[in-house]
Amino acid sequence: MRVAIAGAGAVGRSIAGELLENGHEILLIDKAPTAISVERVPQAEWLLADACEITSLDEAALQRCNVVIAATGDDKVNLVVSLLAKTEYGVPRVVARVNNPKNEWLFNEAWGVDVAVSTPRLMSALVEEAVSVGDLVRLLRFSHGDANLVELTLPEESALAGTQVGDVEWPEDTSLVTIIRGTRVLTPTRDDSLEAGDELLFVAAQAREEQLEDLLSVRREDSAS
Repeated sequence: MRVAIAGAGAVGRSIAGELLENGHEILLIDKAPTAISVERVPQAEWLLADACEITSLDEAALQRCNVVIAATGDDKVNLVVSLLAKTEYGVPRVVARVNNPKNEWLFNEAWGVDVAVSTPRLMSALVEEAVSVGDLVRLLRFSHGDANLVELTLPEESALAGTQVGDVEWPEDTSLVTIIRGTRVLTPTRDDSLEAGDELLFVAAQAREEQLEDLLSVRREDSAS
């Protein structure tokens, strides 16, 4: 898979390193000569250019990329890169870094963004995920379909503890994608049972999140009495 990363700072280089280890072809783009540190990621291609300029993206052959990651420290730049990647070059997957949480609302399909990653939001979500039981935690937002990756740790008193996955009437536009049970990562089947303490990961429409949380957190009758 060919991936272009706009922004060769610490974040961009770190992403590049991870993707290279997984066998992907990486191009790092940055307009600052001081950011071009080929020795730090020698396996990657490097391009000294302004990723907001069509001529630069032509030189980068962006149309050959499967993924573009806008990873600069400037939200305006990340939005422009995302829009150009999607509308001018038809890149199938565009991931954009959100630096200022106040700008998060802009990072959507209208700007060519498929996945927006907000570091402050992600950090707060990970803190919530570590300490919350019975509360739905939003981990990641997907622009297409207005869907989110959400997590909930099933509480001891949940009425669904001991219930098979296939017997649960899940809300519409909701999919249980993973059960984390201790050190195990399970791909759920209809016959798997939900257990108290399970970390459940869903892809769910934002409009269904409250309904999903209510379903998972409802108490057994004997616990409520």
